[in-house]
Amino acid sequence: MSQLNLHEIIRQQQEQLAAMQAQIQALLAAQGGTEVGGGGAERGTTGPKVEVATLAIFNGEAGKVGGFITACRLFVRMKLKGAMVEEQVQWVLSYVQGGSVDVWKENVMEELESGEVEYESVEEFLTILKKEFGEGEEESVKAAELRKLEQGGRTMEEFVQEFKRVARGSGYEGRPLVEEFKRGINGGLEGS
Repeated sequence: MSQLNLHEIIRQQQEQLAAMQAQIQALLAAQGGTEVGGGGAERGTTGPKVEVATLAIFNGEAGKVGGFITACRLFVRMKLKGAMVEEQVQWVLSYVQGGSVDVWKENVMEELESGEVEYESVEEFLTILKKEFGEGEEESVKAAELRKLEQGGRTMEEFVQEFKRVARGSGYEGRPLVEEFKRGINGGLEGS
């Protein structure tokens, strides 16, 4: 059996597992039971039942890593708070599949199983995930947002504050930053 066939079989099994987990959660929700927090660990709450959106599979696409990490943080805080760090990391890994992430995921799982790596918190793991798949994502998103920013119906003060917020982390500095500011002002400023 070739490695490509094995990867395809693993991918199919991961999709089936995700579908079964969703079915279990739907059945439990219909019965008014406790939700399953991925990975098979049940977590009850003492207050009213809070619904959490189903997490989308992350396939390594850089433009989606930020949203994936935010969704993971929310789910872990709401549903896996008392779980051990290893369980939380494994839960996150269960939603990491397809594309370039499969090999990375296998390496991480091997490192965890062999004891080569131990995370102090799920946050540490999410930081590593972001560095691996989201490098440069925030800067490019901020730069694109800065290039589209226009004053429109805002006052100058509102525009300046919004421009400062977007410019932070955009990679723009000096003259190019000034040019983007001038371009965004109503009527623009030329030759200054």
